[in-house]
Amino acid sequence: MHNITVIGTGYVGLVSGTCFAEMGNRIICCDVNKDKIAMLQNGEIPIYEPGLKELVAKNVAENRLFFTSEVGEAIEDSDIIYIAVGTPMAENGEADMRYVKEVAKTIGKHLNTYKIIVNKSTVPVGTGELVRTIVANNRVNERIHFDIVSNPEFLREGSAIADCMNMDRAVIGATSDKAAKVIAKLHEPLQTKIFITDLQSAEMIKYAANAFLATKISFINAIANLCERVGADVTQVSEGMGMDSRIGGKFLQAGIGYGGSCFPKDTFALAHMADQAGYDFTLLKSVIATNEAQPYVMLKKLQDLFGDYAGRRIAVLGLAFKPNTDDMRCAPSLVIIDELVKKGAVVQAYDPIAIPNARALLPAEVTYCDSVEAAVTDCDVCLILTEWDEIAGMDLASVRKLLKYPFLIDGRNCFSLQEMYEHGFVYHSVGRPAVLTARSESHPVNY
Repeated sequence: MHNITVIGTGYVGLVSGTCFAEMGNRIICCDVNKDKIAMLQNGEIPIYEPGLKELVAKNVAENRLFFTSEVGEAIEDSDIIYIAVGTPMAENGEADMRYVKEVAKTIGKHLNTYKIIVNKSTVPVGTGELVRTIVANNRVNERIHFDIVSNPEFLREGSAIADCMNMDRAVIGATSDKAAKVIAKLHEPLQTKIFITDLQSAEMIKYAANAFLATKISFINAIANLCERVGADVTQVSEGMGMDSRIGGKFLQAGIGYGGSCFPKDTFALAHMADQAGYDFTLLKSVIATNEAQPYVMLKKLQDLFGDYAGRRIAVLGLAFKPNTDDMRCAPSLVIIDELVKKGAVVQAYDPIAIPNARALLPAEVTYCDSVEAAVTDCDVCLILTEWDEIAGMDLASVRKLLKYPFLIDGRNCFSLQEMYEHGFVYHSVGRPAVLTARSESHPVNY
């Protein structure tokens, strides 16, 4: 058993700390945000992640998981310190390192015994050395030694607990063999692959992995846009591609682009890192540009359908950037709904979880509904932006009756073309032929 302090109680810190506790370690999760710590001490979870509330409660009850805002005391009481604070994107695209630097200073000031300091945050190459310098410069006693480790996370929002407890691999970059072995042993209960490397390579692996997955998404979206122009079906194309063992089928689902806290931030940070190193990473810049343009594909389909959609009542189903999370960071819905409101459309929106977060980010004119049925009632058209189970499994016959016109534009390809034909929808999706079953001169559309 290890005494571990996790600094930062966001997605990464809270999930990682809770899972380490579940593995039998004594964990102190700490944060300078006293309100957040008070919530956690009261059993409230500040983020939405399936299964997390129950797992936190279990480990708190079994005296393995603790929460405090006394960061210094938590550091002194532990032998392993995980840094899991945010590294948001700065205006120039680089990772904002202010929180990591502040934590490093605090660790230095409270370094009372040998400790292993682990970067769990996604940080640029060279951060490990930066943290080592800051900690060393802030030590009260220079005879107290420490080691730095990079142990990047590969958690997906919505399945973070499963990803942590069943991880594909644990990447460990360390400044000493001793530290690498300790962190490797920490991961032994997970029975996962352990990959030990140097500090800089571990930091790069995280960025490279996310950038590659983002590339797959942008590539299939570009293929989808081409499929629409030549009459191919991107779902069949991606399935055929995925059968190639060199490619695989994951992250080849066409849609309206990636969002969230990782891919947008990490691709920009890696591109900025490359620029700073004197390398023009044109491939990655194209990935970013393709993703930024993809939400506008939905708006183009809407314009093709109605021409000027000012005054049109539009149902928007799904606001979060993906299902099973309330995260609105870089969600395509932000771009799409903002444009709809600017062009004079009336928006009725539904999301099963993300509405509280969406209210702070979307235009005040948006009307929020508590069900799919309420959102689509009397609307001219329905847009699907997030493939929640409640949305992908909605009663199509009921939705068709509630809509003013049977028009549905699906940004996540939730339904087969055949079922939409059978239900009588005018159906536009991404990278697939349009279904024009409900075509009628009485419908105000441009075919």
